[in-house]
Amino acid sequence: MSTVLTRPSEAAAAVDPSLQSGDGQSVGGQAGGPGTESGQRPTPAAGLRAAAHLAGRAGWKSLAVILFLALWEFGPQYLATPATRVFLPPLHEVLAAGAKLVEDGQLQSHLQASLTRSVSGFGIAVVSAVVLGLLIAWYGWLNSFLNPLLELFRNTATLALLPVFTLLLGIGEESKITIVAYAAFFPVLLNTIAGVRTVDPLLIRAAKSLGLNSFRLFQKVILPSAVPTIFTGIRMAGTSSILVLIAAEMVGAKAGLGYLIVNSQMSFLIPDMYAGILTVSVLGLAVNALLVALERHFSRWRTAVGSTS
Repeated sequence: MSTVLTRPSEAAAAVDPSLQSGDGQSVGGQAGGPGTESGQRPTPAAGLRAAAHLAGRAGWKSLAVILFLALWEFGPQYLATPATRVFLPPLHEVLAAGAKLVEDGQLQSHLQASLTRSVSGFGIAVVSAVVLGLLIAWYGWLNSFLNPLLELFRNTATLALLPVFTLLLGIGEESKITIVAYAAFFPVLLNTIAGVRTVDPLLIRAAKSLGLNSFRLFQKVILPSAVPTIFTGIRMAGTSSILVLIAAEMVGAKAGLGYLIVNSQMSFLIPDMYAGILTVSVLGLAVNALLVALERHFSRWRTAVGSTS
């Protein structure tokens, strides 16, 4: 009795002819070829699944906002009484009023006035608070000298000092810029001090052992390590500066988003009032997104270090 022996590749090709190419060679015969796992390319179905996954995540994150806007649109029309609807107009009326303010140029002028004041006060606060925070955190004698005074002013409500700033600086731009700087100063200061004090002591000792002087130590070790904590305070200060400025503009101003809101309320232009409030919300989101982007830019070294581990 004779036995016929076949090679494994021929037996596999006999079972499944699709494994054999037109020139008689196996499709997966070459290492790293298109048929191997390392040479596979994403199929259109996989790309569609990835896109659907990303779209689903984005939709879930924005679902709460969409539901709120839908409630704002349909709630006053179908759930509220006619008297309530006067003071809570639907969303489309607010958007129409905002579009009219943009067309007239009023919203742009008020927004420019608010941005000028907030950016000026915020910039002064960030620069002075970061410098002073670094000095206080590095020199213990300065901390013990200034800490009681700083605690006194930190626990004083910002808006409680608005009449003082108005009496001393008038109702012009100086008083509003000053109160914005005061409101933004302490969040940045406290987080700067905390960021410097929480730097890993091993990093400081290692830098000193390498011969770094005080300036290089600040530049290469202290500041990069404290950046995330400092930017937490900067983001808090950005929110505080906008809120305090709006309140200050409501009390004494002839331009600005706060003035637009309170003037519309007194003139019974309720949709215009809500349009101003909505603009403040969008402005706050934009400022926060900008600060987050800056934080990522200045903290790139942390991502680089984490990726190499």
